[in-house]
Amino acid sequence: MTPPIAPLQNPEIRIKDPLLEPIVEKVRAGVRITETEGLQLYETNDIWTLCSLADEVRRKWHGDIAYYNINRHINYSNVCALSCKFCDFYRKKDQEGAYEYSIEDIKKEAQGAKESGATEIHIVGGLHPWLPFSYYTDLIRAIREIAPDIHIKAFTAVEIVHLAKISKRGRDGNAGISSVIHDLIDAGLGSLPGGGAEVFDDRVHDEAFRGKIRGQQWMDVHRAAHELGLNSNATMLYGHIESRVERLRHMSLLREEQDRANEDSIEGKFQAIIPLPFIPGVSELSHLPGPGGLENLRTIAIVRLMLDNVPHVKAFWIMQTIQMAQHMLQCGADDIDGTVVWYDITKVSSSSTHQECTVKDLERAIIDAGFTPVERDTLYRKVQRNGTDWSVLD
Repeated sequence: MTPPIAPLQNPEIRIKDPLLEPIVEKVRAGVRITETEGLQLYETNDIWTLCSLADEVRRKWHGDIAYYNINRHINYSNVCALSCKFCDFYRKKDQEGAYEYSIEDIKKEAQGAKESGATEIHIVGGLHPWLPFSYYTDLIRAIREIAPDIHIKAFTAVEIVHLAKISKRGRDGNAGISSVIHDLIDAGLGSLPGGGAEVFDDRVHDEAFRGKIRGQQWMDVHRAAHELGLNSNATMLYGHIESRVERLRHMSLLREEQDRANEDSIEGKFQAIIPLPFIPGVSELSHLPGPGGLENLRTIAIVRLMLDNVPHVKAFWIMQTIQMAQHMLQCGADDIDGTVVWYDITKVSSSSTHQECTVKDLERAIIDAGFTPVERDTLYRKVQRNGTDWSVLD
């Protein structure tokens, strides 16, 4: 847990909602808030106090620093065995728009990432029914061959379970999962992304993404990765059919798992929580509006306050927009992700998969929000850079 917080530097700030006073006192004393108190934060009209309190916590963790990285996303295939209602990314084999990258395609992407000075390649895709397990290890080895210094963050928990099945280790339970991750580490995997968590609730699961792994399986994969020494991230997809109470339970489960890892002195940890707003697109849930701006700010602030044992909160600009990410930096977030370049999962303000922010764009956004930009690598080590040449400062 984060230590007690010093008094506000601006003594003129006043709490307008008296129901928030005991919550503010608890947070400032370093005492963990409950799901019930989290719901009070969702329901209050005093969003100024909520966001100010979250800002206090993020500044206790990180001061006025806001992180970004130079990265490249690779969505290797959108062919998927699942048909989640909220997703407009997936395609079926031979359906218009379906694609899959060859290993040579991957090598070209890796070369482009290397030439751009990227420190990270982020890889996720659909659950392709026919690609063999060797494709995934070959993919990682191909990147490692072309760009040996780049950190590879790859494969959601959903994909890891799928890889256990296609490698005929699915019946081995957690041992099979660990075996798959071990093989991926041998190939060059550096960490797991946080995707596929959605909302840890069986009701929501059965209605919106039946067939996808449940919350406990997602947690089992990340626990196995942590036990093997990998760090990972965690996401929460909100603003569709879930309730606020279900979001708060999701946060609590992540917090409990991080507690367990800390208590057991496990090397790997959750290093960042990433709230992701539902974007209707052309999915089966396109009739839903998705969350509004204030709900986005509430959620990022509450995530910062609830997840008191996870160091970083990311405002993923691709799904939040760069303008909303700026506001989120003032409401608990300390990271806006990276340059990205190509991203095919969601499209907020563009119909193209070419979704890119330059370093100049990211730094300007951070400075305009009142913070000091710091380039990081995947493990949140500061990066020292000379053009495309870089090194990390431990």
